[in-house]
Amino acid sequence: MSADREHFSSKLGFILAAAGSAVGIGNLVGFPVAAAKNGGGAFLFIYAIFVIVICLPVMMAEMALGRSTNKDPLGAYTEISEGDKKWKVAGLIGVITPFMIGVFYLVITVWIFGYLAGAITGDLDLLANPNTFGEFITGKSLFGYMVGVVALTGFILMSGVKQGIERAAKILMPTLFMLLVMLVIYVLTLDNAMAGVKFYILPDFSKITASVVSGALSQAFFSLSLGMGILITYGSYMNRNQDIADSSKLVALTDTGVAFVAGLMIMPAIFSFDPQIDPSSLSESSISLIFVLIPKIFLSLQTDIGYFGASAIASVFFLLVFFAAITSLVSIIEVPNAALMEQQCISRKKSLVILGLMVVVLSVFASMSFGMSEFFTKFVWYAGADKSLFDVIYDVFYDTILPLNGLLICLFVSMRWKKHNFNNALKEGAAAGKHSFLFKYSDVALSTVIPLILFVIFANTVALKFFGVNLLF
Repeated sequence: MSADREHFSSKLGFILAAAGSAVGIGNLVGFPVAAAKNGGGAFLFIYAIFVIVICLPVMMAEMALGRSTNKDPLGAYTEISEGDKKWKVAGLIGVITPFMIGVFYLVITVWIFGYLAGAITGDLDLLANPNTFGEFITGKSLFGYMVGVVALTGFILMSGVKQGIERAAKILMPTLFMLLVMLVIYVLTLDNAMAGVKFYILPDFSKITASVVSGALSQAFFSLSLGMGILITYGSYMNRNQDIADSSKLVALTDTGVAFVAGLMIMPAIFSFDPQIDPSSLSESSISLIFVLIPKIFLSLQTDIGYFGASAIASVFFLLVFFAAITSLVSIIEVPNAALMEQQCISRKKSLVILGLMVVVLSVFASMSFGMSEFFTKFVWYAGADKSLFDVIYDVFYDTILPLNGLLICLFVSMRWKKHNFNNALKEGAAAGKHSFLFKYSDVALSTVIPLILFVIFANTVALKFFGVNLLF
C-alpha cells in the first residue's frame, strides 16, 4: 500500500490539515480560561516557551518519522526497529490511542452539533437553561445527531488525503479563522469587554506556581496533538521537498495563535456577562463552559441586540466550535485508518467501514455513561470514586497515554533510529545550513530533558488519576 501512498498536494494543504488536527475544543475554550486563571500574560509567556523548547522538537520527530518511512505509527516503528517486538508494541499503542480518543471526541462533537442545531433553530432560551445539557446527553435525540456527525466525518475521510482531508482543511480552517475574528470583533464592542482583555493579557506573576507551570506544559503538549500519532501519519503524506522544521513552526504558530485569539473572544464575553466575576471561580472544564456558561452569556445579549441577534451570535460560536471539533476528529480517526489500510492491505473504504462501526459502537456505549445505563455510568471504581466508561477512556487514553507516547517517540528517535538518521531526515527539503541551531538543540533535548519531563508528567498523572496521589505538589 505504501508504494502508491497519497500525499498532500501542497505545503499549505499540509499546514492547514495539521493545524486543523491541533486546533480543537481545548484551544477555543480551555486555553483562554487556563490562562486567565493562572496569571494571564505570565501563563501565555510560559506556554510559548514550552511550545518552542519542548513541543517543537517532538513535532519534528513525529513528522520526520512519518515521512522517512511513509507509514503510520505502527508501520514506522516496525520498519525502523526491523520488527523488534517491544517497539512494535509502542507503535501499536500509538495507533490504539487515537482510536480510543476518537471515541470520546465523537461524543463531544455530537453534543456540539446538537447545540449548533438548537442555536440555529432559535432555541437559545432552552440552551441557556441549566437543566438542558443534562437532559440532552441522556436523551435519545443524541443518537440522531451522531448519525450526522459520523456521516460528515466519514465523507471527508472516504474522499482520501487530497480530495477529503486536505480539501476539507482548506475550507474549514479559513472559515474557522474568519468566524473567530468576527466573534472577537463583536465581543470587544460589549460593555466591560476591555476588563476581560486586561485580565487575560496583563501578566500576574504572583499566580505562577509549580502547578501552573506543569499545567502550561500539559496544555502545550496536548494542544499540538503530540503523542496521538497524527503528525506521524500526516508526515507520511508529506512531500520530500517540504521543510519539516518550517512546517512544524507554522503549525505551532497557527495553533498557538488561534488559542490566543480565542481568549480575546471568551474572556471579554465573560466579563461583559458578569463585570464582578472572579475568574478563579470559573470551571476549568471546557464542557461546562461550552454547554452551561456560554449559552447564558449569549442569551444575556438579547437586551442589546435582540433575541434573533443573540441566536445568530450563538449559532456562529457553535459553528466555530463544531468546525474545530470536526477537523480534529477527522485527523484522529485517520491514524488508525492509515494503520489498518497498511497492515491489512485493504482499501480506504473497507477500512473506514470497519473502523466506523467499531468507533460508533463504543461511542454509543460512552454516550450512555451519563445516566442512560447504570452499567456504563458506574463502569469501574478507582481513586476513591465510581468512574463511567467515558471517564475511563478520557483518563487512560487522553490524560495518561499521550505523554507516554511522547516519551516513547523521544526514546525511539534517540536510541533506535539514532541521531544521525533523524538529522538526515530533517535536512531533507531544508536549505543547506538552515535550522542548524534548532537541529542541534533537538538532538540534545530529545535524548535528555524532554523525555525526563514527559516521564515525570506520565508518572504523576498515573498517581493522581488512578490513586489520588499528587507526586509533585
